[in-house]
Amino acid sequence: MTSNRDQSKAEALKPNANDDLKSLSMQELMKQLDSSVGGLTQTEAKKRLIQYGANEIEEKKTNMFLKFLSYFWGPIPWMIEAAVILSAVARHWPDFFIILILLLANAVVGFWEEREAGNAIAALQAQLAVKARVKRDGKWITPASRELVPGDVIRLRLGDIVPADARLLDGDSVEVDQSALTGESLPVTRNSGDAVFSGSIIRRGEIGAIIYATGTHTYFGKTAQLVQEAHTVSHFQKAVLKIGNYLIVLAVVLVAIIISVAIFRGDKVLVTLQFALVLTVAAIPVAMPTVLSVTMAVGARLLAKKKAIVSKLVAIEELAGVDILCADKTGTLTQNKLTLGDPFSVNAISAEEVILSGALASRAENNDTIDLAVLGGLKDQKILNDYDVIHFQPFDPVHKRTEATVKGKDGKDFKVTKGAPQVILELATNSEKLKVAVDKAVNNFAARGFRSLGVARTDGEGEWQFIGVLPLFDPPREDAKSTIATALAMGVKIKMVTGDALAIAKETAEKLAMGTTILDASSLGDSKQEETEDISESIEKAEGFAQVFPEHKYHIVDVLQKRGHIVGMTGDGVNDAPALKKANCGIAVSEATDAARAAADIVLMTPGLSVIIDAIKESRKIFQRMNSYAIYRIAETLRVLLFMTVSILVFNFYPVTAVMIVMLALLNDGAILSIAYDNVNYKNEPEAWNMRMVLGISTVLGVIGVVSAFGLFYLAERVFHLDREHIQTLMYLKLSVAGHLTIFLTRTRGAFWSIRPAKILWIAVLGTQIIATLIAVYGLFMTPLGWGWAGFVWGYALAWFLINDRIKLLAYKLFDSEKK
Repeated sequence: MTSNRDQSKAEALKPNANDDLKSLSMQELMKQLDSSVGGLTQTEAKKRLIQYGANEIEEKKTNMFLKFLSYFWGPIPWMIEAAVILSAVARHWPDFFIILILLLANAVVGFWEEREAGNAIAALQAQLAVKARVKRDGKWITPASRELVPGDVIRLRLGDIVPADARLLDGDSVEVDQSALTGESLPVTRNSGDAVFSGSIIRRGEIGAIIYATGTHTYFGKTAQLVQEAHTVSHFQKAVLKIGNYLIVLAVVLVAIIISVAIFRGDKVLVTLQFALVLTVAAIPVAMPTVLSVTMAVGARLLAKKKAIVSKLVAIEELAGVDILCADKTGTLTQNKLTLGDPFSVNAISAEEVILSGALASRAENNDTIDLAVLGGLKDQKILNDYDVIHFQPFDPVHKRTEATVKGKDGKDFKVTKGAPQVILELATNSEKLKVAVDKAVNNFAARGFRSLGVARTDGEGEWQFIGVLPLFDPPREDAKSTIATALAMGVKIKMVTGDALAIAKETAEKLAMGTTILDASSLGDSKQEETEDISESIEKAEGFAQVFPEHKYHIVDVLQKRGHIVGMTGDGVNDAPALKKANCGIAVSEATDAARAAADIVLMTPGLSVIIDAIKESRKIFQRMNSYAIYRIAETLRVLLFMTVSILVFNFYPVTAVMIVMLALLNDGAILSIAYDNVNYKNEPEAWNMRMVLGISTVLGVIGVVSAFGLFYLAERVFHLDREHIQTLMYLKLSVAGHLTIFLTRTRGAFWSIRPAKILWIAVLGTQIIATLIAVYGLFMTPLGWGWAGFVWGYALAWFLINDRIKLLAYKLFDSEKK
């Protein structure tokens, strides 16, 4: 019987039955779901989780074998495959096997590293799993939303993302933002009994709901994903890809010249074509996508250790260039530990009565810092037992107040409210007489750094009467002042953004040594209009903004971006989402709403500004590693291509064989991955991609490398009179050793010893060069060189390494002086 009932219940909850569940009466729905307003038991919930599956949209899993095969498809793999085929046709079996190994090695390394990077990001995003407030066994708990099942009773509050399709229980109406799902620009009002859909956002109010559909059975299906990986290409990635295109074009042009000359000379077309293809493959930055993904994933893991979870990898690169950070005051610059001061009261009303009225308009279970501070101000908590709160209206950004309907110990009903003083004054009928005194009190509190809450209560006739002001003090974080100074020294200007009064903002800014040029945001326009030059300049120069509404945040970011700044923005509320998306790097602070987290690029797990500064430092280090890689990659490509081209055109001699080129590329790609873990120093200024500097330094190193290569070629042929086969092995070892030593030149702007390389980089480079040396000494697929000549090559390469380091310093000095 039980299994039949479960089966019929499962049939009722299939997707095609969901329309019925939306329209059924609440009584019928409860019956159909076999649930009640008291929710489910843990035992029943576990049973249903097995029955209906997790409340998540399963991503289409890619077949691992097909994913691996994809690494053999595309322009670069096609070139390598063509070289393999040509080697087989020409019966150059050593070349055939070596190039085939290169093809397989690239696929294996690329597949493995991308898989590891993907696993790292999946693990990090798991930490951002949205939690839901659900009633189980009569108690409210907060499991991950993926554990929700049909029949669960949940609580939805301002800023929550609706975790599953649900019907609203008894309570006030709520406003729901379905824009991400339906395209509706305005929030819609939903009342008791109405359906709300997975993925929509609660914009106003709070209410209970009962879930009727989860996971793939929800109305909007896949649009309900809460954390999505961005696939956008950042500024930095675009710049690196431009370098890749530049190298490919350069390689194709030089190879075309080589082929043309070879045909003119009557060389074997098949051999020339095979060699040209292999040379092109060696020039193309095959490892670039892998190096990018590995470096980003390593950076994301390091940031996670510092309690900053990256939800969009490209944000790491954007963060490196941030020069203005708009930071929330509460919880970021201050401790968000509010304490209640001595209240201001009117008409001989006692301070205790003002606090009591404020406490009745508060709710402890919401865990709101303001509510907890007001409740904490009561001398005797038991006094609340004399009152029965019949109805509570939570705070929302539109009305800016909370309200409660209360039954007193005398049995009479009255209302209390607390909120922004100006809002409460507008509500009260006695505001005209009190406005001057209240404004003075609020200003006095603000001058001392106190935030003010107005409190009102209805009289016997139901009219609102203003009764007092509650001062709340939120002290600055102990590390805030030093962190702001550190940020400034790093070239990042912190701008305070707060909804508090101007006087409070100025007081806090002064304590934190931020400056006191604070703008009243109400004087600013909005994003629909173009600001005048004067106002735009004042926004740029301001140290902060007071009385800020969410639309002001978006506008501030917009103006700063138009003036050429890379802007970071912090936020925690549902209405901060547009500004977080607009910013170059949106940062959701700790305890942020689900909506803010979903919109942000980085989510902080601990309060304060220092974690953001740590993230900026780490992102700049990552930028430095990528910069080093770019210079190295261009220099090496120029070195090999130019040396090969000039040798063939001038001397009619192939200084290295196709197999040697393949092995050079294979060993280079294997070692360069370790640069993702290298030790670097971050710059004390925002990073910007300086293509002129990168191309300039890499060209200098590349050309000097060609000069040194021809120097060795001259010595081998004219001085030591070696035969061409031994010269080829000699040049192979020189290109391999000198090429890897270039990594240690490009990784620092100063002398090569100025920053100690990471141990993994040492091991990778030393390991690949031991292999290269053994191959040359014992002649694997080439003429054996012997230990004597191998030692000579190492000495020659090290001597030029020291010369190149001096030339590099001179080149940087020259480019820097031209820049100035």
